[in-house]
Amino acid sequence: MKIVNKAVEMISKTNLDGQITPVKFRLIEEDESWIEIKVDQVLTKELNKLAGNKMWVYECQSLISGTLKRYQLRYEIDTCRWQLFKI
Repeated sequence: MKIVNKAVEMISKTNLDGQITPVKFRLIEEDESWIEIKVDQVLTKELNKLAGNKMWVYECQSLISGTLKRYQLRYEIDTCRWQLFKI
C-alpha cells in the first residue's frame, strides 16, 4: 500500500455504544475532481496512539474502478477528522 495521507469527507454510523463505523467517503483528486468511495468491508479496527494523538485505524476494502483495493482510514479522536492514510 502507498501512503497518501489525504483528508476526506466521511459518512459514518455510530451505534448505541458509541462505536464508529465508516460507510462512505469522498476525496479531492489532483485535477480537483471529487471521487466517492463506498466502504464495502471493514477488515480490522484498532486504537492507536501516534505522536500523542489517539486514533482509530480501520483496514478496509472496496471495489474501486472495477478493482478490489485495500486501504487504511484513520479517525483522530481529539480533532474528529478522517484521513485516507494508505491505499
